[in-house]
Amino acid sequence: MTQEELDALLNSDEELNEIEETEESVEESEDTNKEDVIMPPPADDDNKVVAQLDEVTKESEEKASQVLEIITSISDDIENFKEKFEDILNFLERQKEIFEKLHNKFPHIKTFEKELEEVNKKTEEIKEMLESAEDAEMRVMSVLEIMQYQDIHRQKIERVINIMRALIKYMNKLFEGKISDEERVQSATYIPGDSKEVVSEEDIEELLKQFGV
Repeated sequence: MTQEELDALLNSDEELNEIEETEESVEESEDTNKEDVIMPPPADDDNKVVAQLDEVTKESEEKASQVLEIITSISDDIENFKEKFEDILNFLERQKEIFEKLHNKFPHIKTFEKELEEVNKKTEEIKEMLESAEDAEMRVMSVLEIMQYQDIHRQKIERVINIMRALIKYMNKLFEGKISDEERVQSATYIPGDSKEVVSEEDIEELLKQFGV
């Protein structure tokens, strides 16, 4: 940079601001990149994947059993309501026949006509209630079908757990040595020709701490 360029730079507040803004932008970008780095969670009880999945499937099964008990109870109540509605409907049908005969035989008696109208009205109301009960029963059946799908999803999670456990056992078997860890000599952290240790004891210990080991 020439003296003229340096003088022009010192005399220009705008250019200095641009430089400062650029430096701040770079620093913010570096901080953001640091924040974006995802470190592995420690291998403690709160982060064990299989244990968490086991807990999810267990709770899911328990809650599903509770829901099924409630649905079964509701279904039983609906069935009882339907039986009572049908009994009332049969009674009203018999009453209707009686008042129709009385009304036909004594058309001048207004009481028979009035009672017949009331019986017809109540009969229609009971029929509507019976239809509503049957509709509720169908909706309960739909919920039971949905619960079956939920149980299938739970079984899929259990299958994933079993596969994961099988893979873990396979990997442990694959990396299993012929001598015990107690008999194994300390592994080399560097080889001749390296300017320094590739992995120091401190690095290994820090890595183990990050994984909660």
